[in-house]
Amino acid sequence: MDVVKAVETYVTRLVAEPSCMKVLLLDAHTTPIVSLASTQSTLLSHQVYLTDRIDNAKRDRMPHMKCVCFLHIGPASLEALEAELREPKYGEYYLYFSNILSKTMIERLAEADEYEAVREVQEHFADYAPLLPCLFSLNHMPTVSKPLYGSSPSTWDSDALERSVEGITAVLLSLKKKPVIRYEKMSAMAKKLAGEVQHRIQTETTLFDFRPTQVPPLLLILDRRNDPATPLLTQWTYQAMVHELLGIQNGRVNLGLVPDISPELSEITLTTSTDSFFQAHHLATFGDLGTSLKNYVQSYQSRSLAHSPAAINSISDMKRFVEEYPEFRKLGGNVSKHVALVGELSRLVGRDKLLEVGEVEQGLATSAGADFKEVEDLIKDDSVTVSHKLRLVILYALRYQKTQTNNIATLINLMLAHGVTREDAQLVYVFLNIAGSDQRQDDLFSTESLLAKGRSALKGLKGVENVYTQHTPHLSQTLESLLKGRLKETSYPFVESPGPNASLQRPQDVIIFMIGGTTYEEARTVSLLNQQTGSSSGTSTPTAAGTRVLLGGTCVHNSSSYLEMVRDAATKFPSSVHQPPPESSSNAPILNLNLGGVNVSLGGASTGVYRTSSDAVGVQADGIRDGVMNLIGKVKQGVDRIGIQ
Repeated sequence: MDVVKAVETYVTRLVAEPSCMKVLLLDAHTTPIVSLASTQSTLLSHQVYLTDRIDNAKRDRMPHMKCVCFLHIGPASLEALEAELREPKYGEYYLYFSNILSKTMIERLAEADEYEAVREVQEHFADYAPLLPCLFSLNHMPTVSKPLYGSSPSTWDSDALERSVEGITAVLLSLKKKPVIRYEKMSAMAKKLAGEVQHRIQTETTLFDFRPTQVPPLLLILDRRNDPATPLLTQWTYQAMVHELLGIQNGRVNLGLVPDISPELSEITLTTSTDSFFQAHHLATFGDLGTSLKNYVQSYQSRSLAHSPAAINSISDMKRFVEEYPEFRKLGGNVSKHVALVGELSRLVGRDKLLEVGEVEQGLATSAGADFKEVEDLIKDDSVTVSHKLRLVILYALRYQKTQTNNIATLINLMLAHGVTREDAQLVYVFLNIAGSDQRQDDLFSTESLLAKGRSALKGLKGVENVYTQHTPHLSQTLESLLKGRLKETSYPFVESPGPNASLQRPQDVIIFMIGGTTYEEARTVSLLNQQTGSSSGTSTPTAAGTRVLLGGTCVHNSSSYLEMVRDAATKFPSSVHQPPPESSSNAPILNLNLGGVNVSLGGASTGVYRTSSDAVGVQADGIRDGVMNLIGKVKQGVDRIGIQ
């Protein structure tokens, strides 16, 4: 269930033969996949003399060289390969494709191979980006030209559907899994995708002829619309924070706009497979990161003393220096990279007032709640960015959709008066229409039932790691129910019923696919769960011991890409998505009273007591406030340590 190793194995296999100097040709689709799964030194060790793109028309003819092609099965790549074979630049061709070739495709290639230069054709199912051992992406970031949705929030764009089917099929084949499939009942897109993947498995019976297991693997297809809150939050763990504030694109981070950055650090590689410090700390909170980085710097300083001229006093010292210097130089570069990276994160946190914004975001997304006045004050603050203002109001609207309609309208008007465009402000209503309480099948904010409120209160009593990581993605609750055999078949039906009591079985291998994109916060949840279940093998635990979970999605979002996806998609939806959603009588409160600054709501979706625009009443846990102040101090201490040399 390690997708990084699976793709590494494919890449190693395709460059191993022929065992001579060769050229590796890739396309736009496979280039990032290979870059994530291999390194230049690894390719060189297999005698890859040159790596190039098949669509590069300026390549030189090298008839004495052999060529390995690793390509996607899309029309553009096949057409480029046909043109290459009709006028070959190399002596021999070894063709590898990232997904299932149809008979028609093979016939087209055979017709194009007029010089009989092709020596081999194989399928290597590395048709996805392996970002972490437990996380993959299809690298489909929806845009106007490459949409995810059709004409409504519940329909697929046909090309996007086919890409998702191909990607999931490749994951299953690369891991040798033939799963049973479940999906979120509320999502027509999840149902459609589940059915198409099931059909593909049944069509390719030979490829999916794997040894059966006692409990079959599970493919669970989810829809981003059932948890619109998670991608909107400011992140406070290392990898998620880098992606949120700077962006991680196929394992690379662009630091070109960072003030006073050195040229060699303008673009850096950030993957767990090539960076030991990142591997150890990519899940760490921002507060803990400063201490870890200080220790890393001190470790480098102690090693630098051992490599100083004063420490070289003999031939053996010289020999040791020559042997250790490459590793020492690599360590120095890695230290500089992380010091620059964490320093920039610290600068952005201060510049954009993210500590203040993050506290309110977490309150809106969790049982702690957040009041109208806190959101209002941040909207009026000119040092808070337009994006953060918009996200705060969207979160407020999603949480209080059924009880604070007037306040939502007030906040939208306030945004318009403080720098937010009307087009952006309309996104509040877009979110309510496509991912509001009437569209979601689960209780996202733990406000609907007494049982949910009890669970939420119990979690509060147990405490949280800190106030900025209170929020847990809805995926966490789904996985908990699944591993306890409590994931209801009425809410998460099977495509084909595998028999009685199937929903009570605890699968050892679970693959989650998120339509509309996943997040690094959700990947952290999965990674920590895998650590927990892995270490608890052989013991009696609340969760299934030894269960392995893999998470994937159409893409990996940060808040900016998520807002952009929804904004672009809404241009194809009916114009009514930009208007306030109609009231739902089924979720309307039975009793809704406004008493001064207090709103009392009984029944419906948001039973509870809430503070409104008046300052008259406020219920705030002292422990949370203390936690905020303690964490702020911890973060500042950690950041201050970064500069220690």
